[in-house]
Amino acid sequence: PPAHWKRHLGGGSEPMTERVVLAGADGKAIGTALKSEVHTTDTALHFAFSAWVTCHGKVLITRRALGKQTWPGVWTNSFCGHPGPGEATADAVTRRAEFELGIPADALSNLRVVLPTFSYRAVDSSGLVENEICPVYCVELDSQAQWQPNPDEVDSWEWVEPARLIAAADAVPAVFSPWMCEELAEAELRAALQSLAQ
Repeated sequence: PPAHWKRHLGGGSEPMTERVVLAGADGKAIGTALKSEVHTTDTALHFAFSAWVTCHGKVLITRRALGKQTWPGVWTNSFCGHPGPGEATADAVTRRAEFELGIPADALSNLRVVLPTFSYRAVDSSGLVENEICPVYCVELDSQAQWQPNPDEVDSWEWVEPARLIAAADAVPAVFSPWMCEELAEAELRAALQSLAQ
């Protein structure tokens, strides 16, 4: 497998040792926890991010790998992740783009936060909870970039027109991740994605 599937946080540490940053009710960091242990039926509030990759007026959606702990096999936005202790969220976005999608940092441009204060809590059918302070980013992909998603993270993917995706999420939200639908309900993200087609 490509080297980027094995590299992760901390210069090659395995994903099982990745730490997330816990948050208090005031939105300030209060400690860390192992990512592999943080998602339970009573998940502590923690910091994350959600990212939307765009190219030539379309947006990338992905189907989560069937082996994922939460929402396996569900269609969602391009990718998500968690900033590590002391890591800037924008740096975590580029790190996770490489780990999850195989997109090198130099193939991305115009990284911008669209929903800086987005947060959500959702419970999947197994009872596991997501509980995140999760700013939402958009980033553009170089159309000439070579990339190969990590099959442990992504089952499949599609490039879709933003207006069609928004209509689908409005019509049948149950077939998408809850955070994707909540994000797409925000006017700022809809405007950012729909502006791509103009």
